Amino acid sequence: MSGDGPCYGGIMTITAEKSSLPTPDGEMEIFLARPNGTPLGGVIVVQEAFGLTNHIREVCEAVAAAGFIAIAPAMFHRSEDQIFGYDEYEKLGPVIMSMTLEGINTDIDVAIAALEENGCSLSSIGIVGFCMGGSIALQTAARRKIGAAITFYGGGIAKGRFGLEGGLVYAPALQTPWLGFYGDLDAAIPVDEVEQLRIAAASSPVDTLVIRYLDADHGFHRREGHSFNAEASADAWERAIDFFTEQLA
Repeated sequence: MSGDGPCYGGIMTITAEKSSLPTPDGEMEIFLARPNGTPLGGVIVVQEAFGLTNHIREVCEAVAAAGFIAIAPAMFHRSEDQIFGYDEYEKLGPVIMSMTLEGINTDIDVAIAALEENGCSLSSIGIVGFCMGGSIALQTAARRKIGAAITFYGGGIAKGRFGLEGGLVYAPALQTPWLGFYGDLDAAIPVDEVEQLRIAAASSPVDTLVIRYLDADHGFHRREGHSFNAEASADAWERAIDFFTEQLA
């Protein structure tokens, strides 16, 4: 395990590049990474509230190294400012507030269609999201029947954010197998809400699992942040890739 970053590993060499996809609201930048062998499936990587950062690109590359095509859509492409520092909350606030459910759904559906055009069936497409993206991954798993969905510390469980309803609304309606990772030290996501989410998700007709980390805080998988937890990050990532391999390949 690396002392300064997530323990990604991976068995395949990859290619990675910036590209774009057309949407009804103009071109949407994406980061695309693919293995240099036959892919096991495709995965949409949904950003945190800070945009298409180095961290998200790194996640895409790790997904590709594990054998999957990875697409990270720039969810802020409708705004002039699209990438923010981890302390620029005042600046990113108006961009967050401008997000709509219609726009979120459009961007995710465009990414799903792009993976289909790259030879992935819906059952071999997954989605993983972090913070804001984790909430979007959960909502997508209720809205679309794809292969697998993973949430890393997605908030808004009891009360919705980012144009979404609360996670407790989506959990019982899951159509896609779902895995959620949460840290018990996360003040923004109370443990009792995580447990409510666990129960609600278990009432859905698909396989679900919630993993809690006793000593992990919000953002425990992002090595640039002060809350990075190497042990929790490595364990969650190994479980995430195993989940995608089991569900998508």
